[in-house]
Amino acid sequence: MTVLAARALNRATLARQFLLERADVTVLDAVAHLGGLQAQEPQEPFVGLWSRLRAFDPAVLSDLLTGRRLVRTHLMRRTVHLLTADDVLAWRARHDTMLRQRVLGTYRDELDGVDLDELAAAGLAVMADGEPRSMTELARALGERWPRPGPRALGEMVIAALVPMVQLPPRGLWRTRAGVRNVPLSSWLGREIDPPTLEGADPVGQTLVRRYLAAFGPAATADLRAWCGLAGLPRAVTALRAELVTFRDERGRQLIDLPDAPRPDPDTPAPVRFLPAFDNAVLGYHDRSRIVDDAHRGLSVAGERVVLVDGRVAATWGVAAGTVTVTPLGRFSRTERAAVAEQGQELASFLSGGESDRAIVAG
Repeated sequence: MTVLAARALNRATLARQFLLERADVTVLDAVAHLGGLQAQEPQEPFVGLWSRLRAFDPAVLSDLLTGRRLVRTHLMRRTVHLLTADDVLAWRARHDTMLRQRVLGTYRDELDGVDLDELAAAGLAVMADGEPRSMTELARALGERWPRPGPRALGEMVIAALVPMVQLPPRGLWRTRAGVRNVPLSSWLGREIDPPTLEGADPVGQTLVRRYLAAFGPAATADLRAWCGLAGLPRAVTALRAELVTFRDERGRQLIDLPDAPRPDPDTPAPVRFLPAFDNAVLGYHDRSRIVDDAHRGLSVAGERVVLVDGRVAATWGVAAGTVTVTPLGRFSRTERAAVAEQGQELASFLSGGESDRAIVAG
């Protein structure tokens, strides 16, 4: 079985994530290809798409949100993601059990004795008037019937697990600060979510496997599980085995992949790229060594924005008063420092609307 070294896996990841070369695709198609973008920090997807698309216009993303083609909702790993309306309707039921289990894992004691089906029905009844509500407002209404769990446990269980919800604009619009206001997903989109498939070879799971490999492969089933939060999708992977190819990585793990997906030459040059907080190019794997050193793995879950140099996490970055500041994790060569500064200036201009192109590379 062919062994793919870390650099080969890195270049495959960059190519499929549109980080090896910016893509000429629409914003909607990019979000679909990537299987959504993690988006609990509302402005971060704009940086993620700016780094991936040529001539990215942030107004287009805002228009897709207000036009109900994209939505912000809890899905993979119980985190807020920016997804296409079509994908979330097709995938939401397949994530129901995982979402319940993850919220229960956090609030098991508080929710002990609460009938979750009754709680779901009560949550839908509260939201039936069509009024957007914050989690606190919804929990306050439910607390009259279930006073013991507390508002946080009730609110998160309903909004993140029991009732498919969408976070309404203006939250998530370009350069807009807004609190979270929720409405049921089906009422916002005017369509019901697809019903769950209870038997067979898990067709929705098969779609998730194919879509994951197209954007993240080659990868192990543990990586697939780390991306979506589902338990490895064994029936789906088994059903697809005949159409997949297999490799091993240097750690001995078996990797699966789509046969015709790009696997560039490991020596392909990789440009500097700035990634937003919690970018799935890093978080979408159990073994993240293809893109970040084990010593810096914690950056990916700490909300640090990172800079890729030669395809690997090499610095963190932040922005204040229109200035992008880069903090290297090690020593840059003169060429690397110049490339980071140049890309940082372009990012500063994008974030400031052309009012600033100031970038500082520390150290």
